[in-house]
Amino acid sequence: MYKALLKPQEILLAGLNAAESKAKGGFVKLAVLGVLAGAFVALAGFGSTMASFGLLSEPGSYGVGRTVLGAVFAVALMMILIGGGELFTGNTLLLNAVVKRRISLVSMLRNWLIVYAGNFAGAILIAALVAYTGLFQAGGDLLGAITIKVAAGKTALAFGPAFALGILCNWLVCMAVWLSWATDTMSGKLFAIFFPIWLFALSGYEHCVANMYYIPAGIFAKMTAAFRDAAASHGVGADAMAGLDWGNFFAGNLLPVTLGNIVGGALCVGLLYLLAYHKDVQGKV
Repeated sequence: MYKALLKPQEILLAGLNAAESKAKGGFVKLAVLGVLAGAFVALAGFGSTMASFGLLSEPGSYGVGRTVLGAVFAVALMMILIGGGELFTGNTLLLNAVVKRRISLVSMLRNWLIVYAGNFAGAILIAALVAYTGLFQAGGDLLGAITIKVAAGKTALAFGPAFALGILCNWLVCMAVWLSWATDTMSGKLFAIFFPIWLFALSGYEHCVANMYYIPAGIFAKMTAAFRDAAASHGVGADAMAGLDWGNFFAGNLLPVTLGNIVGGALCVGLLYLLAYHKDVQGKV
């Protein structure tokens, strides 16, 4: 039987109900689902790079490469929202439930901390496994070179641009989550997820959990001289190469991008929709 899409104010209520359920999650459940979500993002991150590295290596085909990359990367959120997973960036929407006093600030922060740590563990595990397999040798070491180039570009970002790119990213990621709540059908959820994630990934915005794969993968690839040489021949300068390290990963990229993701999801999606529709759901929350 056909079921109509939820109206925007009904999506708001569905999100508040989901937030309440997430805030009550036990430690083991949140941690395991966090690891799975981080792994799914990383698997999509590697797959999207594998699909597009040849196109990304040439200026004339770079835009097409980003388009291919985004289409493949969208699989990440499909696996998370349909198969089950806890993703930090999507969970920034829990702030609405704090504002409406459905959950406490402490319970939201607990969820964020456990899920963030789980996402990191899952993503870096996949980065290490991929590096171990030797798959970065694909294309005569070109995949390893592009992996380094992508990571070095991310660690070279200044705080302000990284923060702004984080806002733009999670505005779209949380719109994908928001739209997925509007339907219970598999096809509806797939379409709701695909297009916003495709748009974010092809645009080159910054996602903290994706970067938990991309940057460690680049650091691991950098350990191989052949990949370093290939990256240098594809425009990675000495300064950018030297800046690709764990310190710049955490302080120079992960921190501003995470803060930007919080603003993009919690404020630009969650709180703005709450402001727009709070009168329509008065008495229902």
